Amino acid sequence: MIASPGGGGNYLAVRPDWLARGVEAALEPELPIIDAHHHLWDRQGWRYLFDEYLADITGSGHNVMASVFMQCQAMYRADGPAAMRVVGETEFVNGIAAMSASGNYGPRQLCAGIVGHADLRLGDDVTPVLEAHIAAAPDRFRGVRHISVWDADRSLMNPLSAGPPGLLRDAEFRAGFARLAPLGLVFDAWLFHPQIPELTELARAFPHTTVVLDHLGGIVGIGAYKDRRDDIFIEWTRAIRELARCENVCVKLGGLGMRINGFGFETRDAPPASEVLAEAWRPYIEACIEAFGAQRCMFESNFPVDKGSYGYGSVWNAFKRLTRHASESDRANLFSGTAARVYGLARPG
Repeated sequence: MIASPGGGGNYLAVRPDWLARGVEAALEPELPIIDAHHHLWDRQGWRYLFDEYLADITGSGHNVMASVFMQCQAMYRADGPAAMRVVGETEFVNGIAAMSASGNYGPRQLCAGIVGHADLRLGDDVTPVLEAHIAAAPDRFRGVRHISVWDADRSLMNPLSAGPPGLLRDAEFRAGFARLAPLGLVFDAWLFHPQIPELTELARAFPHTTVVLDHLGGIVGIGAYKDRRDDIFIEWTRAIRELARCENVCVKLGGLGMRINGFGFETRDAPPASEVLAEAWRPYIEACIEAFGAQRCMFESNFPVDKGSYGYGSVWNAFKRLTRHASESDRANLFSGTAARVYGLARPG
């Protein structure tokens, strides 16, 4: 398995020469976009900061007007109370957002929304951590992601973020989770598809907390799940439809270029064209839009994680192809409106 430096075997390698073979012109370059999920980091051998992200956007030709940064253990404080060190990430990203907001790099409002991490297992004691995040970025901090990924097949998990089994049912976790809504914070959920029913239970128990399911629910297609795509699609669809009955839940459409998805895009001689991506993703994207409605779905790049499988321009072209026949209002929600509403951002235009 090809892996990017600094990521162990958990990320596919980003190969600029390979990506250069699949550059596409942007379809509908005027369509306003909020990228609902991306990361920034500086890891050993793998730098993806403001300049790299901005270069992907400008080089793609797509009209990305704003973005939501998602926690990724970047720039934690080196000292101070352990529970508070995570606030360093928000401080770092808020500075990046201020750079973008200056107008010196164009009209985009990158990192206009920030989702950080707090250990919700602290229960009521997580409140000072949440308040510190808000104080660090009062105009931009929007929510928390506490990763709950777990599977009996340990080869699937990133050791940096693997959660214990049953985390979403843990009493202390739920006590911390209860502190989000009073502070107006969203919860982003990253898990594998067999865990979706656990998230449904959590969403039902806290109907006043906005929950965002990342990456269509973590569809796994490798390891113990290899060669089971048809059966998994049936299981996943059933779980997605049940989750969609919780009106406080939204879903991010994207994140299908990860190692765990098993589509094998990275094995091709050249990056897959947007037509190929759209065809591979159509059943999943359409199932989510049908279940949740466009007003509770939002597109995401998941860069730079997905950059090992395709270029930034191609992923947005694929989303545009997939929604070519959707109504104007549905497309506005999918590409910007839902993200703006959920994360409290200014809607483009």
